[in-house]
Amino acid sequence: MKTRFFAAIFCFLTIGFGGCKTMDKELKAIEGKDGVFAIMETSKGSIVLELFYEKTPLTVTNFVGLSEGTLDVCKGKHFYDGLKFHRVIADFMIQGGDPEGTGRGGPGYRFADECFDDLTFDKPGYLAMANAGPGTNGSQFFITHVPTTWLNGKHTIFGQVVNADSQKVVNDVKQDDKIEKITIVRQGEKAKSFTATQADFDRLEGEVKAKAAEAKKAANAKKIAEVEKNFPGFAVDANGIYWKTTKAGNGVKIGGRKNVACEYKGYLVDGRVFDQSAGRGPLEFVTASGQMIPGFDIMVQDMSLGEKRTVVIPSDFAYGDQGYPGVIPGGAYIAFDIEVVKAR
Repeated sequence: MKTRFFAAIFCFLTIGFGGCKTMDKELKAIEGKDGVFAIMETSKGSIVLELFYEKTPLTVTNFVGLSEGTLDVCKGKHFYDGLKFHRVIADFMIQGGDPEGTGRGGPGYRFADECFDDLTFDKPGYLAMANAGPGTNGSQFFITHVPTTWLNGKHTIFGQVVNADSQKVVNDVKQDDKIEKITIVRQGEKAKSFTATQADFDRLEGEVKAKAAEAKKAANAKKIAEVEKNFPGFAVDANGIYWKTTKAGNGVKIGGRKNVACEYKGYLVDGRVFDQSAGRGPLEFVTASGQMIPGFDIMVQDMSLGEKRTVVIPSDFAYGDQGYPGVIPGGAYIAFDIEVVKAR
């Protein structure tokens, strides 16, 4: 009865906008379930999604706020309505939410990830944020065709399809099919109190940033302890770079804008080598030119011709939170044995 009543009200409210497509089937799929749901009407049919508003509140607030037009960027308009699925890869996923339709567009802001070890891409039908790296979420999202475990920890999962009918629509969607309309449904006392205003988004973004900063601080303390255990007796500069001279040079610091050649070996703090000049010849570059990762450049400028130095560089002066895929983990300290063999 409640389901039919909701459908009737929905029809009444939308009749002035070109008629009503009843949502009995979609509402039946979530009948008796508490939560926040999205009914995504597409060119191929409706996709009914459960949104993880308690697990990933910031991401869901963003999605709901854009869907309902309650975030400031929307100016009262429903952001997703009429956009197309600009990227569809068979046996992988469908991606939409780009107002430009190119894969490069968004709402004009970015926000942090909400990734958890107990929420993984272990089955089809997950709704997740598309991004260009950590902390670059905007409006683009994707829904998976199959398990995609290689994406774990890289994309925020914030919902899932509710049944096989919705998954079939996901599988049927083709590139350039449209999102005709997204309707948000709140069921149950707790879900009905869920709002997605700009104030809600701003508050949650602050909380997520604070938690991320605390987590990073704790993780960094653990990494520093490992560095100091494996590299005892090293000096530390103002940038947090650990260093130790193992062979003295001529005593004249290299400085900036100098042509140098260096022999080097790069390795993780556990000793695993990821790169070295042996067999290839010295690495040549110009100091303070942006050619090298900052920590390596800073250390070479501080060295002198003929000097050998072991350095351990924090991620902020190396490859950052993103790391170097398949080689250097995100947030990793990395070490180098460096010898300056030429400078002019």
